[in-house]
Amino acid sequence: MGTNDFKRRIDALWTLFGRGGITNPLTVIEQISFLIHARLLDMNEARDEDCEKRTGKHFTRRFSNDEQHLRWSRIRKLDADEMLPIMRDEVFRHFRSTAAGNAAFADLMKDAKLTIQSPELLAKAVNMIHELPLTESGTNGDLYEYLLSMLTTVGTNGQFRTPSHIARLMVDLIEPKLRDEDGNPLNPVVGDPSCGTGGMLVSVMEHLLDSCASTEAANNKAESETGAGDLPEGHREHI
Repeated sequence: MGTNDFKRRIDALWTLFGRGGITNPLTVIEQISFLIHARLLDMNEARDEDCEKRTGKHFTRRFSNDEQHLRWSRIRKLDADEMLPIMRDEVFRHFRSTAAGNAAFADLMKDAKLTIQSPELLAKAVNMIHELPLTESGTNGDLYEYLLSMLTTVGTNGQFRTPSHIARLMVDLIEPKLRDEDGNPLNPVVGDPSCGTGGMLVSVMEHLLDSCASTEAANNKAESETGAGDLPEGHREHI
């Protein structure tokens, strides 16, 4: 997706919220972020399910058997009037429960709530967010950078992140590796003292996934939005 097309989609999403009566920029960004989080949870679950089928390795599920109806792939197919109460009352409760194991994340999610009150607005926003290319490298950083640029304070705050292509170039030059030439584990530690949106750390993760993923996983990444999702034995926990 080209930059101009990407920005037009975000502009249309922003306008949609404004017409729906949600005009506070921070609230718009917050609600868009929550909806993107809902989609990413399902994408990551699907990725790990694919990995489990290929490798037989079990993973910690984000959705139990009783919570399958809370997955993005299910919710986006609901009628607007049915979608709103499930998203408002169940999905956001699920956000808080999945964040419980991470103190910092749990603190951020403790007051999470859906402020969209119009079923039609929610349904349209869900459909528009579903069309965003969230699997493309750097897209999430570009998304938030553009959203933040719409705030009146962006002129005084400067840039919030390193452009994705620069971050990836720096990581490629550093070339972090999981093993040395003899196959011994290195378990590299990467620090980003000026971390903003985490783009540099995400680039490291993507570099390791791309360089270490199996051929089957790499092919799967090219064919779907679930990603590669597998690493050599003994490294997943470190990553």
